[in-house]
Amino acid sequence: MVARAYTVAFEGVEARTVEVQCAITPGVPAFSLVGLPDKAVSEARDRVRTALSSMAIALPSKRITVNLSPADLPKEGSHFDLPIALALLAALEIIPSDAAEGTTALGELSLDGTLIPVIGALPAAMAAAEDNRTLLCPRACGAEAAWVGAAQVIGAGSLADVVRHYTGQAPLQPAEAGEVIEAAQGRDLRDVKGQERAKRGLEIAAAGRHHLMMVGTPGSGKSMLAARLPGILPPLTAPEALETSMIHSLAGLLSEGGISRSRPFREPHHTASMAAIVGGGRRASPGEISLAHNGVLFMDEFPEFPRTVLETLRQPVETGEVMIARANAHVKYPCRFMLVAAANPCKCGYLSDPARACSRAPNCGEDYMGRISGPLMDRFDLRVEVPPVAFTDLDLPPSGDTSSQVAARVATARAVQQARFADRPDMRLNADAEGEALEEIATPDVEGRALLTRVADRFGLTARGYHRVLRVARTIADLDGDKAVRHPHVAEAVSFRIGTLKES
Repeated sequence: MVARAYTVAFEGVEARTVEVQCAITPGVPAFSLVGLPDKAVSEARDRVRTALSSMAIALPSKRITVNLSPADLPKEGSHFDLPIALALLAALEIIPSDAAEGTTALGELSLDGTLIPVIGALPAAMAAAEDNRTLLCPRACGAEAAWVGAAQVIGAGSLADVVRHYTGQAPLQPAEAGEVIEAAQGRDLRDVKGQERAKRGLEIAAAGRHHLMMVGTPGSGKSMLAARLPGILPPLTAPEALETSMIHSLAGLLSEGGISRSRPFREPHHTASMAAIVGGGRRASPGEISLAHNGVLFMDEFPEFPRTVLETLRQPVETGEVMIARANAHVKYPCRFMLVAAANPCKCGYLSDPARACSRAPNCGEDYMGRISGPLMDRFDLRVEVPPVAFTDLDLPPSGDTSSQVAARVATARAVQQARFADRPDMRLNADAEGEALEEIATPDVEGRALLTRVADRFGLTARGYHRVLRVARTIADLDGDKAVRHPHVAEAVSFRIGTLKES
């Protein structure tokens, strides 16, 4: 007789179903585990044997073979402990075999049989729902997995609880979804003195999910502005929250099963490696760009990042997904994020101040900003110069709108875009528009088209740059509540792309 239980193996955010088969046959006593397990899975034999022994369950003096099918799929992680134990208990006829076959299980076993939390409960629950099975997991993972309402989730504290549940002695109650984590009160945009143009750039970027580059002297407020960006972004929609939480579940970042509706804001240090930014490592884990999915990736001191790291951003910024290719795995993660970069104009930071600039000016500025390649710079929709603020201005009263006022305008503009792309699942915001869809929604009026043509000829806009100006102009029109893209919208979009125009 072969007993079966089910679990999952993770390939990116996808959880692939794995059948755990257990057979007990006559022969030399042994406990074999086959099916391409890694070291952590292979060690499950000792954890399972000891956990059963703590429950006074002795293994028979026979040959025990556990197969993880499909056998050619790599199996990684300690979450295979519980499904292996479940299949073995069914083979020993301690629990009903049909109950084990109707369960997708994951969890790590301690030597005394206690179940230890593992990562990936949310994607596992999605897979269980697709297979119409119950998900069995450690109690600490139950609140997280229960967010997938289509699957029944049972959270157990120990292997003994599992046995009592399936034998009817003490049935476990289904887990309940964790609390929605309320976003902390963000910093207010009015705290930043001056910098009205930079604030306007933040608003446009937030409304259309456009990539933003801020360049300015040290202490001009670039990091302050970026830190206030989460306060003007609308909360995640329900599908976006689920998408983002699945990635964070794989990274072990969900706290007590709670799902946050605030958008991710990731700010890696410039010493971060390529694997940390893009993803990778032994298990091809998600990187910062995927952890920022549906949110913001803020990269301060942008030119200080290694050139190889910066160049790897070019494709994910365009496609919204990243493929991590390794010798034994090709894993795809979503990474539809807004890139916000901040940089000093040169190494010393005072290129625009003749009294404080170094002796190599202006060559030092060209060398420093030259660390950012042309193709990467071309992907920034908005480029804002952040000038220094005089210390005398710091005593002035707050100026401009509050974060809540800006957030209301951003939310209204995003609602217009969501309605616009309701029939286009591949597009959500203006930054995603391309091809015929972009021409349909962002073709400017006659004056606007004439201006854009002159700008393209004079400043040598690339085709990508031309289209990005149209996207930004469409967002500006949405903020103004205008259904058509007009000359003022194009002019403002162009000014953020190449600076103030001085037409001949």
